[in-house]
Amino acid sequence: MQLNQLTIKQAAQKLANKEISSVELTRACLARIKEVDGKIKACLTVCEEEALAEAKQADERRANGETGDLLGIPYLAKDNIMTRGVRTTAASRILENYIAPYDATIIKKLKQAGAVLLGKTNLDEFAHGASTENSAYGPTHNPWDLTRVPGGSSGGSAASVAADMCLFALGTDTGGSIRCPAAFCGITGLKPTYGRSSRFGLVAMTSSTDVPGPLTKTVADAAIVLNIIAGKDERDATTVKIPLTPFIKGELKNLTIGLPKEYFIEGTDQGVTEAVEKAIEKFKELGVKFKQVSLPHTKYGVPVYYIITPSEVSSNLARFDGIKYGLSVMKPPLPPLSGGQENGLMEIYTKSRGQGFGPEAKRRIMLGTYALSAGYFDAYYLQAQKVRTKIKQEFDKVLEGVDCLLTPTSPHVAFKIGEQSSDPLKMYLEDIFVTGASLAGLPALSMPCGFDKNLPVGLQLIGKRFDEGMLFRVGQAFEEATEWHLQKAKI
Repeated sequence: MQLNQLTIKQAAQKLANKEISSVELTRACLARIKEVDGKIKACLTVCEEEALAEAKQADERRANGETGDLLGIPYLAKDNIMTRGVRTTAASRILENYIAPYDATIIKKLKQAGAVLLGKTNLDEFAHGASTENSAYGPTHNPWDLTRVPGGSSGGSAASVAADMCLFALGTDTGGSIRCPAAFCGITGLKPTYGRSSRFGLVAMTSSTDVPGPLTKTVADAAIVLNIIAGKDERDATTVKIPLTPFIKGELKNLTIGLPKEYFIEGTDQGVTEAVEKAIEKFKELGVKFKQVSLPHTKYGVPVYYIITPSEVSSNLARFDGIKYGLSVMKPPLPPLSGGQENGLMEIYTKSRGQGFGPEAKRRIMLGTYALSAGYFDAYYLQAQKVRTKIKQEFDKVLEGVDCLLTPTSPHVAFKIGEQSSDPLKMYLEDIFVTGASLAGLPALSMPCGFDKNLPVGLQLIGKRFDEGMLFRVGQAFEEATEWHLQKAKI
């Protein structure tokens, strides 16, 4: 096995035993990036010199007696996460040359743990999308089939893990943006509970559902990363001081898992349904009891999400004005245009945003501005928030009677690049099984459970608030009883 193919757990053991060095591990990942990223296009920035310097420092820390699960472990970060001194573009032209002046809290925590940043990964512009086709720098390709999407918006992160370009990657999940690409690329992706990991230093999309999390090769690795990045942060008022539930490896005989009938519907590809049904049978063999449950407000998840999200997007993207930072088509002092200085200012705004934002960002700004406008606020945004509350209450009530929920992550496997890009509504429906957990702020884990058309199928586990430990316990038991996570994309 090549060093870059190791899991975090395997690599940490070898580093602790002095069988390998972090520099060797980092060189292996950098070599893999050079070998395959020309085809996959997962990376927007590679920090070769900086990564080797960090790896050398990690080796010195180990030589001085320091230990740690992530000490010397190379990773990639989604390019909407601030990294001090490193370009942070959010895959948008408007931030093409933006150098972040500070680290996101989760990056700072990983630095303290000794993890080695290899670079930044591609995404849908400002995380707006489910395919990583909306990037201003071109689409990322799925390592399992280069003609297909890797999912989105954390597609670059998922593809890089699936192609063994790093040992883990960071993503962000707003309405499925970690889980969807994890499913399409055949890896593990965790959306933590909202408030579990800090949003400070993320390029904001939908502030009420954004949450950073890990994309990894195994469930155990996801637990290791979450243990480092989780916690209260004074710079993010939504974070809470609730300890992680212990990750207890154990039997599943006393567990009951709910199967929401609204997630097993017509329109799901037969191969996906069969893979999930086989996974359910495997869980039964492990002693799990299943219970049919109902979440009737699920059908409103996508429409509610696509009112709330564009509304918050239109507000958050207002900061990109062509003056403070990012692309500016016209620089102050303002030109002496007819109509006075006010018109000159407006010209800076419109031209900078017109050239800097891509089509999907513009679409969401317009939708959000409309939903928040005086005549429509009550009918759209306010109503969506009321329905969101019902969705949350419904999840909480159902989860009182079960240990977690099980659903497909996506109704189908990865689709062809360009197949749906001309139909925004169809793209929005990609989030049908993943928006519910996001709107309710619940933890959710996607992991591989089979194949359809020679492409990975994802299984989703949804847990109680701040009970990621249950998802890890259930997920690892399934992983140990199967070999889906061991299958590798042949690229």
